[in-house]
Amino acid sequence: MSTRPPAGDDWIALAEGELPSRAAGEWVVVPGCGAVVTFHGTVREHSSAGLGVTALEYEAWEPQAEAAMAAVVAEARAAEPSLGRIAVIHRVGRVDLGHSAVVVAVSAPHRGEAFEAARYLIDETKARAPIWKKEIRADGSVWVGECPEPVVAAPVVAEPVAAGPAGVGAE
Repeated sequence: MSTRPPAGDDWIALAEGELPSRAAGEWVVVPGCGAVVTFHGTVREHSSAGLGVTALEYEAWEPQAEAAMAAVVAEARAAEPSLGRIAVIHRVGRVDLGHSAVVVAVSAPHRGEAFEAARYLIDETKARAPIWKKEIRADGSVWVGECPEPVVAAPVVAEPVAAGPAGVGAE
């Protein structure tokens, strides 16, 4: 879990502790892009179950969550090749009321592409990354939502083994 900007143009991370929101917004700025959109998802005091949320707690299947986030970023780039830098950083662990749970930042030559990409990045990350949310409330806690489908690697297919002496290895 790295909260430092990478050498490339995509910053994809899960992070414990405060998110580097300001750093992400500044990092996506590049000379060829005139628009930057930054989205912060923050913890609010209510949910569909009512008022009283004091914090959220996130757990992630880390390798699969980062793979899903990377796939979403790749799709955004394929849909709009002019995008500059992209940051998608999600918290794990406890996040208190008013604090950021996720930050998405994207730069593009024009605002339309930047807004569209930011919306796609947050919507698809929430839908596909295996990151689970528990609401902490005064009356207890409850896990919220459904588990996203994990990104699964293609199955490994074994090659047939040639028959050895006396049929050893033959199928």
